Amino acid sequence: MKTLILTLLFTSSLIAAQAQGLRDTNFIESKVPAYTLPDVLKTRNNKAIKTSEDWEANRSALLTIFEDNIYGQMPKSFDDIKFAVEKEDKAAMQGKATLKEVVITVVKDNKAVKLKLVLFVPNNRKKAAPAFLLINNRGKEHMDPTRVTKSGFWPAEMLIDSGYAIAAFHVSDAAPDHRDTFMNGVLQLYPEQLQADNGMRAIGAWAWAASRVMDYFETDPAIDAKKVTVVGHSRGGKASLWAAAQDRRFAMCVSNNSGNTGAALSRRHFGESIKMINTSFPHWFNTNYKKFNDKEHLLPVDQHMLVALIAPRLIYATNASKDLWADPVGTFLALKQAEKVYALYGIKSLLPDLPPQINVPIVNAQLAYHNREGAHDLTPYDWNNFIKFANYHFSR
Repeated sequence: MKTLILTLLFTSSLIAAQAQGLRDTNFIESKVPAYTLPDVLKTRNNKAIKTSEDWEANRSALLTIFEDNIYGQMPKSFDDIKFAVEKEDKAAMQGKATLKEVVITVVKDNKAVKLKLVLFVPNNRKKAAPAFLLINNRGKEHMDPTRVTKSGFWPAEMLIDSGYAIAAFHVSDAAPDHRDTFMNGVLQLYPEQLQADNGMRAIGAWAWAASRVMDYFETDPAIDAKKVTVVGHSRGGKASLWAAAQDRRFAMCVSNNSGNTGAALSRRHFGESIKMINTSFPHWFNTNYKKFNDKEHLLPVDQHMLVALIAPRLIYATNASKDLWADPVGTFLALKQAEKVYALYGIKSLLPDLPPQINVPIVNAQLAYHNREGAHDLTPYDWNNFIKFANYHFSR
């Protein structure tokens, strides 16, 4: 019932946000205004970035700009972290997988937060398994460990059959997705963040939690911690990008239908806007971000620079044909702009000059993209292509 109530609250907030800005929201490509993006190959001091060494030297400064203006600070320290496998079933999925229900406990200043991880590992592998980790922003039933409920949002059987471990945690463990309760999670460990204009909020807390799962993966011999993919849909996709930008242990990032302040460019004024996000979901991003409501042009960064922070690792961004709110073209253009940074590492992008047709995925590439037919969702079609992407790279 609690999950249903939270889902209804989110849905009603999204509808309200869309209704509030409907008259000012642009869904017509020809009406996108002229805009100028910050140069991803220039430092804040306008110094040219010409090599991968230059990029690496400037990388932490760029991360700080994102922290200060959008996502909030990412706490790096805590007093203790413990992992407890509370349940294990070595014959799950009719013997095809081992189920582990893991509780990750993080302690700081005598306060603790617990993250509950559901993990399936294929039994037919001789070596450690690459893993997909979903930041689950939908109901917990989508990650049902009993498999009584099976969901295309997290098709665990598909991943197991393909030789991958599949894991998920729910965002409510890290930060409930509500403006009045988001602080009842990770932020209990870092109360100072709530007082800072550049302090972490819900999206940052979800990304922080993904890194704590990565801490666990590094201790589990069944998981190949060098081949872990962090996955997020919608606002979870915003968090997966931020997690991968912050934590370079993630080998691959999937951002599905993440839209504004995810993988799509903010300056295009297409679909969801910064103001709509900050009005309806003020708990997602830091206080400083509100300064850019209707003033996207003043932002010192845009989302192509966040995508670039994942270089030279793997990135797959997706959209859906009926989900104009998330700006499919703006997502593709962000990837195209990030090509410049991948090129510094000698990586040639295989993305076409123009967005590909519906259901024509660009998979065998370092920067992958598809625009699926359908609505705002995470589907077996999407997962099937994520598997193909991982197969192409992880088997090489």
